[in-house]
Amino acid sequence: MIASLRSTVLRWTGLLPILAIVLLALTWGRTLPVALVVVVSCFLAGAVLAAVHHAEVIAHRVGEPFGSLILAVAVTVIEVALIVTLMVDGGEKNAGLARDTVFAAVMITCNGIVGLSLLVGSLKRRVAVFNPEGTGAALATVTTLAGLSLVLPTFTTSTPGPRFSAPQLVFAALAALTLYGLFVTTQTFRHRDYFLPVTSAGEVIDAEEHADPPSAQDALFSLGELALALIAVVGLAKAVSPTIESGVAAAGLPTSVVGVVIALLVLLPETIAAVRAARRDRVQTSLNLGLGSAMASIGLTIPVVALATIWLKGPLVLGLGASHMVLLALTVVVGTLTVIPGRATPLQGGVHLALLAAYIVLAVSP
Repeated sequence: MIASLRSTVLRWTGLLPILAIVLLALTWGRTLPVALVVVVSCFLAGAVLAAVHHAEVIAHRVGEPFGSLILAVAVTVIEVALIVTLMVDGGEKNAGLARDTVFAAVMITCNGIVGLSLLVGSLKRRVAVFNPEGTGAALATVTTLAGLSLVLPTFTTSTPGPRFSAPQLVFAALAALTLYGLFVTTQTFRHRDYFLPVTSAGEVIDAEEHADPPSAQDALFSLGELALALIAVVGLAKAVSPTIESGVAAAGLPTSVVGVVIALLVLLPETIAAVRAARRDRVQTSLNLGLGSAMASIGLTIPVVALATIWLKGPLVLGLGASHMVLLALTVVVGTLTVIPGRATPLQGGVHLALLAAYIVLAVSP
C-alpha cells in the first residue's frame, strides 16, 4: 500500500512540471479568458506541490543547510526574473514593483513562514527549539539588507523621492551581494552546525535517522524537476498576473497589492516545505527556509534590478513609506526577542502572524 502510494506520488510529481511547462508555452503572451485562468491556476497549484516534493528529495540527499539554501536561491532567482519582466512590460507604473515585492517577501518570510513554523512546532512539542546563533546571524543579515536597500532610500537627498542616486544604488547592490555571499559561506562551511536542527536538549541533529537518503540519480532528477516546476510557477503566475492586476484595479485596491500577491504565489513552495519541516520537529530547517528566503530575495533582487536600470525606462523606487518602516521595525524587534532564548511557544508564533496580518490589512487599506 505504502509502496503503491509512493509510486503514485513520484509519477504525478514527475509529470506535472512537464505539463505545466507545456501549458506555459501555449499561454505565454496571450490574453486568457476566465475559464483558462482557472485551468492555469490549477496547474500553478500543482507545480507548487511538485516543487516542494522535489525540494525535499534534494534536501534529504545533500542534508541541511544545503537543502534549504537550494530551494531559497532557486525560488528567488525565478522571482527576480518575474519582477524584471513585469517592470519591463509595465514601464513607469511598475517603478515600485521591486520594492513592493521584496518587502512583501520579507514580511511573508520573517512573519508568515517563521510564525507558522514556530506555531506548528510548538503545538507539536509544546516548545519549538532552534539554534539561536545561526538564526540570530540570519536575522541580523536580513535586517541590515532591508535597512540598506529599503529604508535608506527614503532619507537620501541626492535624488528627489524615495530613490537612490546611481552611486548609492551601486553601493547598495554590492553590499547586498557581499553580505549574502558572507552569510552563505558561514551557513554552509564556516559554522554549518549553527544552522542544523537541534533536539529539545540542544543536541545537533546532523542527519535524518529514519530513512536512507535518495540516490544521486534520484537527486539529479529532482533537481531538474524542481527547476521546471519553479519556472512553471513563476511563468504561470505571470500569465495570470494581468487578471490579478485588473482584479486589483476593479476592486479599487492599491497597486502595491500586486506585489503582495506575486510574493505569496512565489513563496508558497517554501511555506509548505517549512511547515512540513516544523511538523517533523525540524524548526531550525523551517527558520533556515524563511530567513534564507528573505535574505536571498533582497540580496539577489536589488543587484539584478540595479543592473536592469541600464535598459529599464522610468525611475526605480525603493524607499518604504512610514507605515511599512514601522512594520519592519516591529518585525526586527519581535524577531530578536524570539531568537534570543533559542526556543518559542505558540505565543511567539501568534505574534509574528499578527504582524503579517497587519501588513496585509495595511496593503489592502493603507
